[in-house]
Amino acid sequence: MIAAIALATVLASACTGETASAAEPDALAERTIDMDNASTAVLGGGCFWCLEAAYEVVPGVLDVESGYAGGTRDNPSYEEVSSGLTGHAEVVRIRFDPSVVSYRSLLDLFWKIHDPTTVDRQGADVGSQYRSIILYTTSEQKAEAEASIAAIQPSFRKPIVTVVKELEAYFVAEEYHQDFFRKNPDYGYCQVIVAPKVEKAQSFVESLTPVKP
Repeated sequence: MIAAIALATVLASACTGETASAAEPDALAERTIDMDNASTAVLGGGCFWCLEAAYEVVPGVLDVESGYAGGTRDNPSYEEVSSGLTGHAEVVRIRFDPSVVSYRSLLDLFWKIHDPTTVDRQGADVGSQYRSIILYTTSEQKAEAEASIAAIQPSFRKPIVTVVKELEAYFVAEEYHQDFFRKNPDYGYCQVIVAPKVEKAQSFVESLTPVKP
């Protein structure tokens, strides 16, 4: 019973924006980012802390940033997005090298690290900001997204409810949301919710087929 209550407490505080003690800057891994010829993918599937941490382990991914998209207000705050009144989803903007990892592979991982069959919900995270959404930036990405959904649907018992729409505007989230898992690995939500998704991403990477030259 005590363990169940503890778990419930962790889940109840899911992605609430409560800040944990961040690691000192010099303790964070430094990354060299070459944005030449980089492509962009924008995806939402629950709390952005989860997707950000999972995609950061993928070879060919140059940078992952937490943000907001799909809504009606410019430069929304976390509190405004959480109210559900702005229509935004929590998303990640992924900058990647298409010569190393394909957009389709990023989508393949997307289906493994969130449930695309639940409307406005991922586990204990409930609200339209947690909806499953793919925001394409080109007609090719739209076609890839639709083909990916059709291919993966037989793997799910329920219909996929992922929204596929054009990216109109993207707004970066507050600094304390960025690299949250990397800075706060011992935070309760990170241990219970984020870490298992990172493990799934690491297993996915091991089976990833390199992009053909």
